[in-house]
Amino acid sequence: MEALLSTSAATSLEAPTHTRAFRVRRFANWFPLGLTYAVIYMGRYNFNVTKGPIGTAYGYDIDAMGIIATAGFWTYALSVLMNGPIAERLGGRRAILFCTFGSAIMNAVIGACFAAHWPTGLIGSMSVLYALNMYFQSFGALSVVKVNSAWFHVRERGVLGGVFGSMISAGYALSYGVCGWLFHHFDSLAIVYLVPSVAIAVMCVVDFFVVRDKPSDAGQDDFDTGDEQHVDGSAAPKFFDVTKQVLAHPVIRRLALAEFCTGFVRQGLLLHFPEFLKKVYGIEVGSKLFSVASIGITVGGIAGALLCGVVSDYFFQSRRAPVAFVFYLGQVGSLLLLRANDSPLGAALLIAFTSMWIFGVHGMLSGTASMDFGGRKAAATAAGLLDGIQYVGAGLTGLPLGWVLKRWSWSVWAPSLIPFSLVGAALMLTLWNAKPKHT
Repeated sequence: MEALLSTSAATSLEAPTHTRAFRVRRFANWFPLGLTYAVIYMGRYNFNVTKGPIGTAYGYDIDAMGIIATAGFWTYALSVLMNGPIAERLGGRRAILFCTFGSAIMNAVIGACFAAHWPTGLIGSMSVLYALNMYFQSFGALSVVKVNSAWFHVRERGVLGGVFGSMISAGYALSYGVCGWLFHHFDSLAIVYLVPSVAIAVMCVVDFFVVRDKPSDAGQDDFDTGDEQHVDGSAAPKFFDVTKQVLAHPVIRRLALAEFCTGFVRQGLLLHFPEFLKKVYGIEVGSKLFSVASIGITVGGIAGALLCGVVSDYFFQSRRAPVAFVFYLGQVGSLLLLRANDSPLGAALLIAFTSMWIFGVHGMLSGTASMDFGGRKAAATAAGLLDGIQYVGAGLTGLPLGWVLKRWSWSVWAPSLIPFSLVGAALMLTLWNAKPKHT
């Protein structure tokens, strides 16, 4: 614990005063990047929207469809763990271009297969295609954290995490709202993958012309961001050196355990809520009440991200754990309410309310804390570790949780997520005073 608490020494640096030209160029850098990440969510969670309809159309149960989800989640987990150091060497700009190019292609291929009525072995072949899509998507979070770590001081990142998390939350509106609307109105599985493919390709082109890795690449001055530095020198960090140094950090290790819990709760909600609403309350994908839930997820995610960021920076001196602790407890309370609810409208609203607590803490830990404790030279590796461990937990919500729901019904769904929220809260207590140590 003493080693852990040694990180609580706050950096003496205050956020610099930026010129108007810098702020304008920085906005032109992170806004398209945030919009890109929202759009790639459209090409990731479109599977969640279509999981139930695919099972119905092709005769598969919830646990069989969970095989596809688990294949994607665990591919993402392994990829994001391995690709962090690769993104360090590539740079965030190249990483986001690789991400969007590959994901656009994979969504187009899946859409084409559905247009051809999926000629062979859907579970096996779609598992492979969805896993490949998730491999490319794994570079998304890494690139975002890598780029923003060079453009924002540590004292600016809590608010950035809130604003950026709000943009990312728009991705849930695109995936559940727009994709749900497309399926409902066109009754086509193919279009739910082809439209995101086009949108992702457009953002790939935008990022090529606009996004830059650091201020000096855009004609601005670089500056000391006040975060931790793990790799010395100006040369690109060696793969194993940066990985070992990130894994050796006591705070990052505990954040990773907390993100494992977040992954189970987050994807346990997102993957299964469309079927939950349909099977328990008769709420169809694309209906008005489904839109309440899907738009509510976006609103809840925005509220949670902004609240987490502002409270962390202005009330806890940029400490992330106290806010995350409160939000983990908020997850427990909202899940208990969801279990006790018996109203269709109440269920839709509680999905949104639960999302606020989940996405607030996820953005705070995986996005903001990874920059703080990873530093500019290891930000992508730290983000990869936290996001990867999160998706290890997420993988348990596919086939394993699907099997549980098939065996014991939807009454156990919300209660099954609560223990993970409690463990996450306990871990935050051990990190209550942790802050990056500026070196």
